[in-house]
Amino acid sequence: MSAHSLRPQTHAPVTGRKVRFALAGAGRIAANHMESVKTHAERAELVAVCDTDPVKLAAAVERTGARGYPSLEAMLAAETPDCVIITTPSGLHSQQVIQCARAGFNVMTEKPMATRWQDGLAMVRACDEAGVRLFVVKQNRRNKTLQLLKKAMELGRFGRVYMINVNVFWTRPQEYYDSAAWRGTWEFDGGAFMNQASHYVDLLDWIGGPVESVMAYTGTLARNIEVEDTGVAALKWRNGAMGTVNVTMLTYPKNLEGSITILGEKGTVRIGGVAVNEIKEWQFAEPHAMDAERDDASYQTTSVYGFGHPLYYDNVINTLRGEAQPETDGREGLKSLELLIAMYLSARDGKRINLPLEY
Repeated sequence: MSAHSLRPQTHAPVTGRKVRFALAGAGRIAANHMESVKTHAERAELVAVCDTDPVKLAAAVERTGARGYPSLEAMLAAETPDCVIITTPSGLHSQQVIQCARAGFNVMTEKPMATRWQDGLAMVRACDEAGVRLFVVKQNRRNKTLQLLKKAMELGRFGRVYMINVNVFWTRPQEYYDSAAWRGTWEFDGGAFMNQASHYVDLLDWIGGPVESVMAYTGTLARNIEVEDTGVAALKWRNGAMGTVNVTMLTYPKNLEGSITILGEKGTVRIGGVAVNEIKEWQFAEPHAMDAERDDASYQTTSVYGFGHPLYYDNVINTLRGEAQPETDGREGLKSLELLIAMYLSARDGKRINLPLEY
């Protein structure tokens, strides 16, 4: 069965009650999910949480009031959530998503959806076969700055797009990687491209359209880890545009920039700040009503995660209630995974990788 064939959803829309979520993994990013469900308390509730670490589990139970379980298996056996949220180490996402699908549950996974291309395809296939939904978290897409940029691109305000450049200049000290045995490993984490820059790689296709080919270099320049702490890639889009992605976790002394710059025939836009949260340049040949939204779109943030998770949850909840279509389902998630895998293949083999990859 190909990754592009669809099966009907077997779950009836949630009506007359709150959407029930269960959370697998109570680590660093889980807090964003707990707070997002709380934000939508009138329509959603977190009924259960599981973690193999009893200390983290106890803290999550105390914070949320949800029922706690020592394993995903135990939680799935005892609970009937409308959607299971996977916030475990990246290398576990695939098997756990498939486990949830085969148990009959809709499932949401944090980024990256998988660390291997075939794993990503298997996740989509398993959810299709089980008739359940697969949501892939892409909360940065909900940022006001990027929503405005996406709208400008869709309206053709740039004319022909010549160049797209993405920079992620952050810092992750050795202590960050040492804080958990899975961090910085190929099997469970992935490197600077796969883990920290995943949402920025997502912008390349979501904003720029389909990519034709990729060439990349990666290196482990300073950290004692298996994976790369620094990487660069050159890209060519099918529409002829060219561009780069530059990523490092070695910026001194702190996170400096997460940006996207688009240069076109009739427009120039640069969205920067530490996490694409400030519109630095917004120039177009033809004025448009959306230009008035420029200043309101920028926002201050101390977190590289931004504020997109609650907005992302709004779409998931509406989808499960039968009121919307998912903005980022499994197939949409495969687009950025495909780009990431192409970058790693290029860096490993020292050659240009053409897209799409083989299904």
